[in-house]
Amino acid sequence: MKLYSRRQLIFFSIASALLVFLLALGFGAIRIPASDTAAEIPARESFALQTNPGRFDARIAASEGRPQLSESEIENIRVYDERNQAVVNVSTETMSYNWFLEPVPRPGTAGSGSIIDRRGYILTNAHVVDRAFKVFVTLPDGTRLDGEVIGSDPENDLAVVRFDPAGRTLVTIPLGDSDQLRVGQKVLAIGNPFALDRTLTVGIVSGLGRPVRTSNNLVIRDMIQTDASINPGNSGGPLLDAAGMMVGINTMIYSPSGGSIGIGFAVPVNTARRVVPDLIEFGVVRRGWIDIVPRQLFPQLVQYAGLPVNEGVLISQVVAGGNAEAAGLRGGRRNEAVRYGGTVIYLGGDIIRRVDDVEIRSLSNLYEALEDKRPGDEVRVVYLRGTSERTARVVLSERPEQFQWE
Repeated sequence: MKLYSRRQLIFFSIASALLVFLLALGFGAIRIPASDTAAEIPARESFALQTNPGRFDARIAASEGRPQLSESEIENIRVYDERNQAVVNVSTETMSYNWFLEPVPRPGTAGSGSIIDRRGYILTNAHVVDRAFKVFVTLPDGTRLDGEVIGSDPENDLAVVRFDPAGRTLVTIPLGDSDQLRVGQKVLAIGNPFALDRTLTVGIVSGLGRPVRTSNNLVIRDMIQTDASINPGNSGGPLLDAAGMMVGINTMIYSPSGGSIGIGFAVPVNTARRVVPDLIEFGVVRRGWIDIVPRQLFPQLVQYAGLPVNEGVLISQVVAGGNAEAAGLRGGRRNEAVRYGGTVIYLGGDIIRRVDDVEIRSLSNLYEALEDKRPGDEVRVVYLRGTSERTARVVLSERPEQFQWE
């Protein structure tokens, strides 16, 4: 048995006590009062605030039970809180007939719309209310009211619906300026996809100036492309910028599956600025027109008539005393009439190849070229007479009802 001196025993006792103290400190049995480390806090927090301004606030917010929000999240919440009460559900009933030729109402389409005027005017898509027998507007509080289509513009897929606010104070969405948009800019969509009312999705402007062909073979120019999720039911809802201004009207998606794959399109709000006043006042958009009866070229006609081009619009007839006749354009000859299906075509007329900067390959191109022209505007028409290319200046008249696109 080894004997230790008094001095050694005292040393071992002190060492053991120190070891126990250090172990207890490591396992948390002993805590140093906050006042003992107060001198270290300013330096640490000062560094944290410089390198990560949100870190210190996040700790305080978490201690109070609130998560810290980024600036982008705060922006999204603000826009939604300010605008979602102005987004409504627009649904329709259509009319069909049974075997006894009795009218039978059936559910039609459903989409979204934006309240743009406190008198009860709603901006939506034309395809949402197409062929509607009845229109219903469902407000954010669930109230369902009767609506009325007061104007529709299929060429831009826009329509205006009106309902009676009945004394309600309505929230509206102000119109922005789509010409100021930039690719990469944040945008927000609010709508009713799959009947999930006032859903918010966020994305960016993916492209600008996209020409998009619709299901009725019309081309809508200058469409906004976005990756903000748009699904069935979003049609007619607003596309908003970070300030909450409407910059577009969500209209369609490109999707092989029918669901959103991040390629959606919205009609620019500046197009709506141009057409909505006409829709409210006249029910249609007053557009300029060349006083002709146009016929689109097709292979059988080109081959039969031996035409020098395969694409373009043939002037089958000019309106007597109209602007086309005044500009020197010629229609076909009465003695060279041919019938194709139920259509009579007079051969020998000029073939329109270009209107201003728009190449005319089809009848839809002619509508596209004149879509934003007003009665009284002048356009430059490039045409073929035989094989000779010529140019004429035409002062547009108002498009007659029979040439309103259906």
